[in-house]
Amino acid sequence: MSANERHPTSGSDERTPRGPGRSPATDAEPAGRPSEPRPWYADGLRFQCTRCGNCCTGAPGFVWVTDEEIAAIADYLGTSVGEVRLLHTRLVGARVSLREYPNGDCVFFDSQTRRCTIYPVRPVQCRTWPFWRSNLASPETWQQVQATCPGAGHGPLYSLEDIRRQMEQRDV
Repeated sequence: MSANERHPTSGSDERTPRGPGRSPATDAEPAGRPSEPRPWYADGLRFQCTRCGNCCTGAPGFVWVTDEEIAAIADYLGTSVGEVRLLHTRLVGARVSLREYPNGDCVFFDSQTRRCTIYPVRPVQCRTWPFWRSNLASPETWQQVQATCPGAGHGPLYSLEDIRRQMEQRDV
């Protein structure tokens, strides 16, 4: 995310706890949400994308894409959906993932500029980084994210509800 894009926050960067582990934004359970244990990140997490490209590189993995996302990529690139499917995706079981180079870099990652070449239309999985269930499983997994992502732990504060909204978009 560029520095010009706004992140939803739950108010000021300064938070005053009300009781053990409580903050003004999370004192009450959201309407309609059943009571559940408060996650370790209930007081929010900070994140500001630095566009370093670290999340686009490294060990092989999967970036799951939908038909709508493939169409948006094709439109952005000025090419056909069929060409994007053929050249930039792969079938993994019943799902479709973006391809990657042998070194693990995403096919849309430009190693010279260290930027995503489809950033404005990047898939939901990319848009919701680092707020994936797998990254938020424990404080230790978040620390692992922070070790490789210079934006994790810095920047605007995302509230618990902001984080939940990101996590619910795609289960990663």
